Amino acid sequence: MTAPAAASLFRTAMGAGFERLHPELRRRFSVGLASGEACVGRGVMDRIWHGGAFVKPFLALGATRHILVPRAGRRIPFVIENVPYADSFGRETVSFVRTFDLPGGPRRFDAQMVLSPKGDRVLDYLGTHQHLASELHLRAEPDGSLLIRSGEHRFREGPVDVRVPELVGATAEVRESFDERRDCFRIGVRVVNRYAGPLFGYDGSFTVTYADVRRTGVRPGLRPVREEARA
Repeated sequence: MTAPAAASLFRTAMGAGFERLHPELRRRFSVGLASGEACVGRGVMDRIWHGGAFVKPFLALGATRHILVPRAGRRIPFVIENVPYADSFGRETVSFVRTFDLPGGPRRFDAQMVLSPKGDRVLDYLGTHQHLASELHLRAEPDGSLLIRSGEHRFREGPVDVRVPELVGATAEVRESFDERRDCFRIGVRVVNRYAGPLFGYDGSFTVTYADVRRTGVRPGLRPVREEARA
């Protein structure tokens, strides 16, 4: 039976729209310090795809900091870990750490999400050192699925804090739904550059288990190496 939704950062950002999500999505995105639950999904990516050859050097560079996935493939097993914790600045954070079991060894795509200072959107810090930060806008669709679109991207390193220009930046769109017939979650991700077109994406399905994070804690290696204070 689906547990009632708690006041997670996702519920806060979405407001009344959160209630329009499918009940299983409401449970999954209620993961947080208030609920005390962590969520681990296990499944298969039917396809991980890349754009043209020009994309590969950027994907390879990003992979050194666990940003994006440098290899394409089909029927790739994966795990996603959504674990809440308070970061070193006291902000509630939920991990979105994806590990893909690719030929040649596993690859990770790390993100840590916090609520924006205004509470109207989610901030997505990418990679092991949180050099990239994106605004995420969340919306419930008429069928109860969740649509997430990225907004402004910023690059931060030391004193540097700059907006990533559209020429080299990209827009991410994530659609997550619950398939009642198959009793699983479905996810589709598409990253597109305004000028170069589709860059990267994946589509797959997974099932989840929930755990009491107060009992299990946050496993070593899940949190980033460096945390970024700038929102």
